[in-house]
Amino acid sequence: MEATSKIWMNGELIDWDDARVHVGVHGLHYGTGVFEGIRCYETPTGSAVFRLKEHMQRLHNSAKLIHLEIPYSVEELRQATHDLLAANGLPSCYIRPIAFSGYGRLGVSAKGNPVETVIMAWPWGTYLGDEALKNGIRAKISSWQRISANIVPHVAKASGIYLNSMLAVTEAQNAGYEEAILLTPEGTVADGSGENLFVVKNGEIYTPDLSTGILPGITRESIMRIAGELGYKVHQKILIRSDLYLADEVFMCGTAAEVTPLRSIDDHEIGVGPVTQAIQKAYLDTVKGQTDKYAEWRDVVPGLQRAS
Repeated sequence: MEATSKIWMNGELIDWDDARVHVGVHGLHYGTGVFEGIRCYETPTGSAVFRLKEHMQRLHNSAKLIHLEIPYSVEELRQATHDLLAANGLPSCYIRPIAFSGYGRLGVSAKGNPVETVIMAWPWGTYLGDEALKNGIRAKISSWQRISANIVPHVAKASGIYLNSMLAVTEAQNAGYEEAILLTPEGTVADGSGENLFVVKNGEIYTPDLSTGILPGITRESIMRIAGELGYKVHQKILIRSDLYLADEVFMCGTAAEVTPLRSIDDHEIGVGPVTQAIQKAYLDTVKGQTDKYAEWRDVVPGLQRAS
């Protein structure tokens, strides 16, 4: 992570090194926090944050699911993001809003503790590397199951839930793969450690249904719309392991991963195909403003100038 000048914290822009909390904050001990991953891209009309309002709304939705009350509205968080990027002079960057239960009581219940709200931003390139976007990555189906929706609400982007993802991706990387795929307790396909999953078969596209308890990805929803307008049929349905092995193409998507092909799964070779490449290009053209389509998804930051 590359340090920048300012962090927005509880309504103020403060110096990066001054953004600190007490080691007794509830969120550190119990994972009682929610977060988002958002990207800002340089476009022909200026630096634009991709689907900023939708991300901040999901932050609020996630907080509601774990009984956390964020003391700032979606619009206030949107404006705070604009202010932060302008203060840091970041025309292209990754943005991390987070809200968590702060310092107070340290019992299991977070009730009565203050809520800390923070937005960070820093320069960040491709999540899995430029080579991964072009030639794909190797994935492994994890021995760790995706947490059931009736254990914790995985539909919330909550900090504590990501221990599940950390275990899965660490296992995969220790075995020589780049990413993990998690299955549900019922054995159906869920998602990656931090990405949604798509399968291409006979020219049609399939993605696990939200009933599997996966995160309702904003990039996922964007890809479904883009793919439909490119003429592909997109189906939300239950998928099993064999659907991955026998697929013509498989790709992951997310704010960090963007559109990343999977060239193999559990050493079953798949390769990188034309459907994935077409969707990847259309998505990157969209976020970078290389098309007039979906302009409503690009939130241009006024007055942003690169820091000297």
